[in-house]
Amino acid sequence: MYWGKIIGILAGLAMRNPWAVLAGLALGHQFDRGFADRYRLFEKQDANIPRVSEGFIRTLFEVMGHLAKVDGRVSEDEIRSARMVMHRLSLNPSQVRRAIGWFDEGKEPGYPLVNAIRELRRVNARSPQNRLMFVRLLLEVVLAKRNLKKEEHALIWKICTELEIRRVDLAQLEAMIRAQKGFKRSPAGDVDAMRVRSAYEALGVSVEATNDEVKKAYRRLMNKNHPDKISPSNPGKDVISEAERRTREVRGAYELLKARRSIR
Repeated sequence: MYWGKIIGILAGLAMRNPWAVLAGLALGHQFDRGFADRYRLFEKQDANIPRVSEGFIRTLFEVMGHLAKVDGRVSEDEIRSARMVMHRLSLNPSQVRRAIGWFDEGKEPGYPLVNAIRELRRVNARSPQNRLMFVRLLLEVVLAKRNLKKEEHALIWKICTELEIRRVDLAQLEAMIRAQKGFKRSPAGDVDAMRVRSAYEALGVSVEATNDEVKKAYRRLMNKNHPDKISPSNPGKDVISEAERRTREVRGAYELLKARRSIR
């Protein structure tokens, strides 16, 4: 992680002062170190997102809808990103329907943003970790767009102020999410996306499937293709070999999606 050091040095050079360059380098190093620590923390959290209350989820999607609508329209990328957050939180079909309703409520004029955030902090996000996770999940949807308008930046900072999240923490979160999105648009990201698409195809489900639907598809295919299930019919070697291959394919696909979607 080196962007902080680069920006710090450039800022120092702009001031034409050697001491400012050194100070910029030192501050940039601190930013990069914090960024790296935060990145490792969230990599661990991605593997096991903690369960949160319904109040937390409700406020999350209301505020998400509010931020998505502030520029006048909700983009397809924002809707797709909101769906992915639903999957990562392991919402069941009933919870997904409620989350969509809360998202729509947040889009309504006059949504009481500040009151909602204060209530979230008082009741459903008392720990700093939960407050950071709340902002991170919001940013994953908001940053689905390439450029943010001033109104969106102002609202995000207002939310962070109410949750006592520092500017450096917000900057690290935004840099981390933008880095992840940059990876997805790279050649390596294309290969990774292809692996994920193949996993969905192997299980016979769509990207829009819920976590419960992914689990059901996995169990059904394992029950259908496992060699132990077909052995009573005395199949030939070719049939057994294909069943073993298909079982490995289904298991590998499920393990990939289980990690990506934080399926419990």
